[in-house]
Amino acid sequence: MASINPSTGTTLAEHAPHAPQEIGRRLIAAVAAQRLWQAASPRDRAAALAGVAATLRARRDELARLATLEMGKPVAQAEAEVEKCAWVCDHYAEHGPAMLSPTPAPSDASESFVRYEPLGVVLAVMPWNFPYWQVFRCAAPALLAGNAVVLKHASNVWGCALEIERAFASSLPPGLFATLLAPAAAVEGLIARPELAAVSLTGSEAAGVSVGAAAGRALKPAVLELGGSDAFLVLADADLDRTLDQAVTARVQNNGQSCIAAKRFIVGAAILEPFTAGFVRRMRALKVGDPLDRSVQVGPLARPDLRDDLHAQVMRSVEKGARILCGGQPMPGAGYFYAPTVLSRVTPGMPAFDEETFGPLAALIVAGDADEAVALANRSNFGLGASVWTRDATRGRALAERLAVGCAFVNGIVKSDPRLPFGGVKRSGYGRELGLEGLRSFVNVKTVWVK
Repeated sequence: MASINPSTGTTLAEHAPHAPQEIGRRLIAAVAAQRLWQAASPRDRAAALAGVAATLRARRDELARLATLEMGKPVAQAEAEVEKCAWVCDHYAEHGPAMLSPTPAPSDASESFVRYEPLGVVLAVMPWNFPYWQVFRCAAPALLAGNAVVLKHASNVWGCALEIERAFASSLPPGLFATLLAPAAAVEGLIARPELAAVSLTGSEAAGVSVGAAAGRALKPAVLELGGSDAFLVLADADLDRTLDQAVTARVQNNGQSCIAAKRFIVGAAILEPFTAGFVRRMRALKVGDPLDRSVQVGPLARPDLRDDLHAQVMRSVEKGARILCGGQPMPGAGYFYAPTVLSRVTPGMPAFDEETFGPLAALIVAGDADEAVALANRSNFGLGASVWTRDATRGRALAERLAVGCAFVNGIVKSDPRLPFGGVKRSGYGRELGLEGLRSFVNVKTVWVK
C-alpha cells in the first residue's frame, strides 16, 4: 500500500500489509493485555492516558506534518488536530474515573447498583480525513473504560496509523493498542474473530451498511459514525458579516472533507442576495495550494477519485438546473486540487442537495421562512449535524430542537467536543462517541442486586 502526497501525486512511502499470522498475533496480544488492563484501577488507566497526551504535545509538529503530507490537510489544522487528540486524552484522564463509578439504582433489594465494566478488545475502523482525531476520540474513552483497541486505518494514511501506535506505546502496556495494516476487504473477517468484542466505524454510508451487517451477524455491539449533509440555516436577522465568515470556515475546513462540514446553506429569501454576494466573494478569495504553506487555506483533496467524484456531482447538479457562481472545476497542474465552488438554485433532487459532497463545494438553497428552512434541512437521508444562525438565540434554540440531527448548534459551527456526545441519526449512523455516552458505548452495563 502506498502513501501518496495529494499535493504532488508523488509516492511518500510504501507499506506492506500485515500477514494473517501477524494480525492473529496482535489480536492475541491485545486480549492478554486487556485482561491485565481491566484489573488496573481507573485512576491508573487515567495516569497512563495523560502520559499519551504529553507524548502527543511533544511530537505535535512532526505528527502534523505527516498528516499534511499523507492526506493534504493545511498544516495549521493538522497541528490543531494533534492538540485536540491530547485534549481528549486529558479529558478522560480527568473525568473518566468518576464516569465509571457504580451508580446506585434503588429497587426492592437491600442494595442495588449499576457497574460499568469493559467489553474486551474493540476494533476501530477509521477513515483518512482526520487521521488522528477519529482514532483518538474512539480509543481514549474505550481504553479508559478498560478495553483494548486495535486499529484498522485507511490505507492512504498508514504512516499516521503507525505513529498513533507509537504514541500509545509510550505510556500504555505493550499490545493494548495495536495497528492492523490490512485492506478494507479484511474488515468483515476481523469482526467475526472471537478475539474482538465490539467495533467502531467512522466512514461512508456504504461502509456503515457493511460493518453494521457484519457486527449484527456476529452479535457484537457497534458504533457507526457515517456521512453527513449538514444544513447551515441563515435566518433573516442573522449577523451577516460574522455568519459569512463562519459559513466559509464551516464549508472548507479540512479542504471540505469533513462529515460535519456545512454543505447545504439554507438562506432566508430576505437575506439571500447579500449573503450570496458576500459568500461568493469570500470563497473566491481563498488561497488554494501547498498545505505546508501556512498562508494556504485550502489544500488538495486526498485522492484523485475524490476530486473526480466531486466534479461529477457538480456537473449533474448543473444539468438539473443549479448555477455555478464560482469554481466548478478541477484546478490545473499537479495534485488533486478543486476550486472552491458555490452553486445557487439548488433544490431537492440534485446531487448537491441529496448526496454528501466531500470537498469545497457549497450549495445555496432559498427558504421563504424559518419553518421552510427547517423542513428543507430535515429533507435529507442524513442526520449528523446542523446549525442555525440568528440574533435571537431563544428562537434559534427552538428551531434547533426541531432539526432531525444528532448535533444541533446555534450561532456556532458544528464540531465534536470531548465533553459532549457526538453522533447522528438516519443514514448518518447510530451510537455515540465522546461525552459520558461515548465512554459507556463499549462497556457492560451490569446490574448488581443484593438482598
